[in-house]
Amino acid sequence: MNAVSGSGRLVLAATPLGDAKDASTRLTEALAGADVIAAEDTRRLRALASALGVSPSGRVVSFYDAVETSRIPNLIEAMTEGSTVLLVTDAGMPSVSDPGYRLVTACIAADVPVTCLPGPSAVTTALAVSGLPCDRFTFEGFAPRKAGERGRWLGELAEERRTAVFFESPHRLAETLAQAVEVLGEDRAAAVCRELTKTYEEIRRGTLAELATWAADGVRGEITVVIGPATPVATDIPALVAKVRARVDKGERLKTVAAEIAEAAGVSKKALYDASL
Repeated sequence: MNAVSGSGRLVLAATPLGDAKDASTRLTEALAGADVIAAEDTRRLRALASALGVSPSGRVVSFYDAVETSRIPNLIEAMTEGSTVLLVTDAGMPSVSDPGYRLVTACIAADVPVTCLPGPSAVTTALAVSGLPCDRFTFEGFAPRKAGERGRWLGELAEERRTAVFFESPHRLAETLAQAVEVLGEDRAAAVCRELTKTYEEIRRGTLAELATWAADGVRGEITVVIGPATPVATDIPALVAKVRARVDKGERLKTVAAEIAEAAGVSKKALYDASL
């Protein structure tokens, strides 16, 4: 991993979610030989290195959300001068709801090579153990913090035909699941994965209503939520259009009526509006 003059590059490295023994041999070698290690949390990085019996020979710098932008120019300069920069986050793959994306795009713009040491990801791990369909899925990052934004975001999943995976704070999990019951229905299949690969790993599977009840007493640890795809419902669009037109003929506003009827029927507001024109 030691850089040769003029061969600088960025190496994205996935780190264990919990158990240090999940680290790859290549990650261990990279930690030992990189010229610069950019770490989301330098204390966690040193703890991981210690668990792996590695002593980093390169310079270690912090690289978390608040300093990410300011660190990039110096890292780009180091790589253009021939250094290998290893980017690691606290757990899992850099750039997946963690620092990294901005640095990758900066490297591409500066024509600096970017490569990756693949490994653990909470997204695919949770998907695999959830027991929910995993042939097609969507990753939604972190759930919005504010109730209004979260409600609109959940609304976008109402008709999602792919399994959805997202991260959530343990402090907001109960509120998010309760709101999901309201928006997506109490019978929607889901799973909550807590402390993946760690000592107290727990996988809870069931309906949203069952999971909301379980989470109401409080949950701790790193959380990944998986929500199953929506079940297709046969809808008589012509019948809904007739209801819309009947109310519009009585003087009500088309857009308002279409939105109300679409929401009640669980269909796309835009689709019903367009069909009613």
